[in-house]
Amino acid sequence: MAESVINNYFPSQVVSDAEKLSYDYGLKIAKAIESEWFHQDRGHTRYTTTQNNFHNLRLYARGEQSIQKYKDELSINGDLSYLNLDWNPVPIIPKFVDIVVNGIAERMYDIKAYSQDPFGVSKRTQYMESIIRDMKMKSIDAYVKENFNLDISESDSETLPANEEELAIHMQLSYKQSVELAEEQALKVLMEGNDYELIRKRFYYDLTVLGIGAVKTGFTTSEGVTIDYVDPANLVYSYTESPYFEDVYYVGEVKTIPINELAKQFPHLTHEDLEEITKTKSTHVNNHNRGGGRSDNNSVQILYFNFKSYMNEVYKMKETGSGADKAIEKEDTFNPPSDKEGGYERLHRSIECLYEGAMILGTEKLLKWEIAKNMMRPKSDFTKVKMNYSIVAPRMYEGKIDSLVKRITGFADMIQLTHLKLQQIMSRMVPDGVYLDADGLAEIVLGNGTNYNPQEALNMFFQTGSVIGRSFTSEGDMNPGKVPIQEITSGSGGNKMQALIGTYNYYLQMIRDVTGLNEARDGSMPDKDALVGIQKMAAANSNTATRHILQSGLFLTAQTAECLSLRISDIIEYSPTKDAFIQAIGAHNVSTLEEMSNLHLYDFGIFIELAPDEEEKALLENNIQVALSQQSIELEDAIDVREIKNLKLANSLLKIRRKKKIDKDQKIQQENIQAQSQANIQAQQAAAQMEVQKNQAVTQSKAELAQVESQLEMQRMQAEGELKKMLMEQEFQYNMQLRQMEVEGVRGREKEKEDRKDKRTKIQATQQSEMIDQRNNKKPPKNFESSGNDIMGGGFNLGMFEPK
Repeated sequence: MAESVINNYFPSQVVSDAEKLSYDYGLKIAKAIESEWFHQDRGHTRYTTTQNNFHNLRLYARGEQSIQKYKDELSINGDLSYLNLDWNPVPIIPKFVDIVVNGIAERMYDIKAYSQDPFGVSKRTQYMESIIRDMKMKSIDAYVKENFNLDISESDSETLPANEEELAIHMQLSYKQSVELAEEQALKVLMEGNDYELIRKRFYYDLTVLGIGAVKTGFTTSEGVTIDYVDPANLVYSYTESPYFEDVYYVGEVKTIPINELAKQFPHLTHEDLEEITKTKSTHVNNHNRGGGRSDNNSVQILYFNFKSYMNEVYKMKETGSGADKAIEKEDTFNPPSDKEGGYERLHRSIECLYEGAMILGTEKLLKWEIAKNMMRPKSDFTKVKMNYSIVAPRMYEGKIDSLVKRITGFADMIQLTHLKLQQIMSRMVPDGVYLDADGLAEIVLGNGTNYNPQEALNMFFQTGSVIGRSFTSEGDMNPGKVPIQEITSGSGGNKMQALIGTYNYYLQMIRDVTGLNEARDGSMPDKDALVGIQKMAAANSNTATRHILQSGLFLTAQTAECLSLRISDIIEYSPTKDAFIQAIGAHNVSTLEEMSNLHLYDFGIFIELAPDEEEKALLENNIQVALSQQSIELEDAIDVREIKNLKLANSLLKIRRKKKIDKDQKIQQENIQAQSQANIQAQQAAAQMEVQKNQAVTQSKAELAQVESQLEMQRMQAEGELKKMLMEQEFQYNMQLRQMEVEGVRGREKEKEDRKDKRTKIQATQQSEMIDQRNNKKPPKNFESSGNDIMGGGFNLGMFEPK
């Protein structure tokens, strides 16, 4: 159905706000949606066609597709009586689906909140300016701290960035406002409370199998903020060519609910209304129910939908007596006459508005039509509104959705047919046989009286492999049966099987080529000759082939987190459950309680920080190990880099830490050189000083030694003088006695000469005899004079005191 024809069903939006809120207007919107999706076109509706297509894709993804097409292919005029085959489908697609879904679902991520309102931006700007100021005043701050013991810097000098590059990394890694931490904590608690991880796995499965995924957020006073999984097969939406569905003006889903749930959701329905709904829906539900057997008389199909329109905010501007202007809110139909006095003026603006509705399919019964409560409006632009549904279809073109499974269903069918053909050939194959020529056996005579019958010939052949034959007959003619036993081989079946196995592998490889899921992705058939790096490259290429599914899932997560952020703001600002919600969040982090109450004042930007995959981790770890081996970074730096999930930031931090380590090492090396130089100078000075001290000590020692020697010499000379004095005194006494004795002798001789002149002859004879005796003895006369002892040190001779 053409888009122009479909749009004709919808009522005009250029009407008053009061008319848009009317029951009839909402019923027209619901009937237009029903006409677009449930209008019979050649026996099918758009809704049933979509559901059947998605149902078939899900069957293929489970390996449970219909086998009727395979029976039609192998049957002859519908006759399958000659075929005894196992018709169960080969579950080849589920393996590839599990590889993609499980591999993507294991990727870790963090939700980051970034305050982008003027107040948050001003706080961030002030923090950056304080750091920049400290960076410029670093030398002055150090001088003041060293000389006056005052710290005038606003930042920690140890973690202060050295340049703008480090400042950018610091702002992304280290700086976090307390309100941003509170917002992230609130998002985490809400997602955990709604089991978002399970929802995430389900829409990743839908993105892989169906090519589309959807999530719905809502708010009720009883349950608070809710996150619900949406089955894409139940979705209805306006025509769009955008994979992100940002331009749709209505979106909804069809749910089959029991009557008791209907009464609980819409308490205004009376008993008579429920009975009427039960009677009128029964003939219509089965028309739109794909299976026809899943519904019963106790259930009903409800179309829940959001419709985006616009509403006018109109104000009457009136000039007061004081000259001021007064604004009075009016309905959008207000239009003051131009000729009226009083200075009236009409001001207005158009803003988007979201309406919520619910209708029972196949009836004229509209259960709900109202302006949506807690509409999600970004604080950066209050004129915009976000729908409750977040939808993405990464491979959509002109409204048609493509998926990974859809690309390979044809190859899966060929694999199944090949599998059935293999079974068929195996059932028709017979074992190798033996041809036995009875006439050839009849011509053989063993010569021992026994008969060579066919049974004995077969026993001999099977047991020994030998056979007895005759080249000539008994008449001497050539014997055509000279080899009576021959093997019969049926080799044609084996050739067919090999051909079919090759066909099977061909279509399996086609699936790998189309999807990009090669052997390296699941490790099923690694090449023994391929290097590990080549295997990793193949796995990385396979991840690249399915990256659009990962990015689509991250888009849904980011959209869900953004919707939650806006709903948290509404809860804190308007909801009566504000205190209970804040306490529930604060129970996990008491420090965020104070900031939680002010979250509605901020506008947050939400982005997803995806953890690197194994290949990216390996590349980062390789860089870290190279840096560690070269001692370019410390172990603490490696730990900090590994904790960063953003690979780009991790590599940037690694470069900065490496540069700082190199600068630090160079500084240490220069300090070591300077310290070594100072040590050498100090050593030289110490050596020179030691030499001087040594010389002084030697000189002093020599002086002391000379003094001691002089004192000893003086003492020796004194002692020697005393001794010589004593000797000289004794010698003098001896000499005096000798002189006296000589004088007395002379006097006696003179006296004897005079007295004994008569005896001269006798005395002369006596003297002569004495002289003879002296000559005979050859002894000189005794000399009592001291030799050298009468000379003291210094050349003082005592010989002058000898007696004259």
